[in-house]
Amino acid sequence: MAVLQKQGRMSNAELSETVNLSASACHRRVQRLESDGYIRNYVALLDARKLGVPTTVFVEITLQTQADEVLDAFEKAVARIPDVLECHLMAGTADYILKVVAENTDDFARIHRQHLTRLPGVAQMQSSFALRTVFKTTALPVT
Repeated sequence: MAVLQKQGRMSNAELSETVNLSASACHRRVQRLESDGYIRNYVALLDARKLGVPTTVFVEITLQTQADEVLDAFEKAVARIPDVLECHLMAGTADYILKVVAENTDDFARIHRQHLTRLPGVAQMQSSFALRTVFKTTALPVT
């Protein structure tokens, strides 16, 4: 799994050689990891800067109430905003933290005005702009 996390396009022959398994045993193991849900998908990681969305904003959301119907409505609505890459239900002062990408501050102002302020049940919102990404990984700590 550690090898596939870093090189998801590696051929079965290359993978089997790297992990010292026969090609058929390696293929069966990968298929089992997929069918058991350990491997959910294979994706390409795109460069946000080259795609014109270099600005990352973390938005803390506090809802008016944490009633189930309010949480459900908020989660369904926020999932439809293409600029929101992640949404996490939190313990602590904020109910949710969103990771939003934008072209620049003007674009974030548009996203804020057209989408975020219209989310159901929001009582308070606080945005923090990332100055730079120190490090970023998608690899989980597996051995």
